[in-house]
Amino acid sequence: MSAGDLIGASPLLSALFHDEPTIEAMNQLGLDVNAVGNHEFDEGADELLRMQNRGCHPTDKCLDGDGFAGADFRFLAANVVRQSTGDTLFPPSIVALIHEGGVPVADGQCVSGPIRDIVERTSAEVDLFMTGHTHQIYNCVVDGRPVTSAGSFGKLVTDVTLTIDRGSGQPRRVAADNRVVTRDVANDPDQTALIARYKAIAGPIGDRVIGSAAADITRAPTPAGESALGDVIADSQLEATQPAAFGGAQIAFMNPGGIRAELAAGDVTFAEAFTVQPFGNSLVTMTLTGAQIERVLEQQVWPSDTPDGSGRILQVSDGFGYTWDPARPAGDRVDPATITLGGAPVVPATSYRVTVNNFLADGGDGFTVLREGTDRLGGAIDLDALEAYFRAHSPVAPGPRNRILRAGG
Repeated sequence: MSAGDLIGASPLLSALFHDEPTIEAMNQLGLDVNAVGNHEFDEGADELLRMQNRGCHPTDKCLDGDGFAGADFRFLAANVVRQSTGDTLFPPSIVALIHEGGVPVADGQCVSGPIRDIVERTSAEVDLFMTGHTHQIYNCVVDGRPVTSAGSFGKLVTDVTLTIDRGSGQPRRVAADNRVVTRDVANDPDQTALIARYKAIAGPIGDRVIGSAAADITRAPTPAGESALGDVIADSQLEATQPAAFGGAQIAFMNPGGIRAELAAGDVTFAEAFTVQPFGNSLVTMTLTGAQIERVLEQQVWPSDTPDGSGRILQVSDGFGYTWDPARPAGDRVDPATITLGGAPVVPATSYRVTVNNFLADGGDGFTVLREGTDRLGGAIDLDALEAYFRAHSPVAPGPRNRILRAGG
């Protein structure tokens, strides 16, 4: 079983073929069911139904030269309903397999976040919760029932044994174990052949060198929440939308959840850049006042407020900066006097041109203030902006990580 995000935001080798390779790989390894996650809907409900049912892509056809037979396993979706009929898009249920989760905590609660609330409000008839979405690892008991998560990207699998009472049909015992996936076995020949077949087609596209990195450019954040790669991506988006014809941007914000991998020193290929930004988001430049910018910053989730210290801090472009204070109350962490652009204070009543991706522009990740932005102008695809930046500035140095400061160090 899989708890969602099986497809979408995938590496170039799969995404280039609308994730048909992933479906075929899951067929080979014997997946039985997949609970849809948010990324299953990246190309819309009709495309997801094609993943289940078979058929070539309506526009791109079958790029690998043969047909597409669809998934041998079942997609499940209890909470995705067609407005026209009230029916669920896919069958709704088995054991609770949920594309939602939490984060492990050490306060006796074991796990916190949305999944705890979900479990505590779910019927006692549900005996087991297998979860996803947050990429965390836990094996907990919440409200007397096992709640598991096996991390992400195949690092672990959760092995569950249910002992069923023949008379009542109810579980007598539920045992769950998170097991590490090792690499000490021979490669599966069918999977190896599948990968090789698609790689032969994708190779000329993915292997194209777009520039180089002067050193490793990582996602590792400072205590304030800023990363070197976040700086570079924000700068690329600012540069792509600075010309008046493309938006006249003065500031760019990038959500850290949209940065999916790191870049190693040396040549950077298109495939590597695609792995960093696989969503194909378009850039949107909008007008915000200085006061609205402050409100956007206050909607961040601060590292001091999350158990793992990750937070959800927007990465910012060159010339913009501010200081936040973990000792101040939520909603008032940023002193407006510390928000600057080009060394000058950002004025609450003054308007500024701000670039974000379309996910953020629609209020994604809780940044609802961005929906208030006016005079919107659509721009380049985020990956195109990153490629153009590497072509113009290689070797690209890691970002300085000095734009966001945290009071007290």
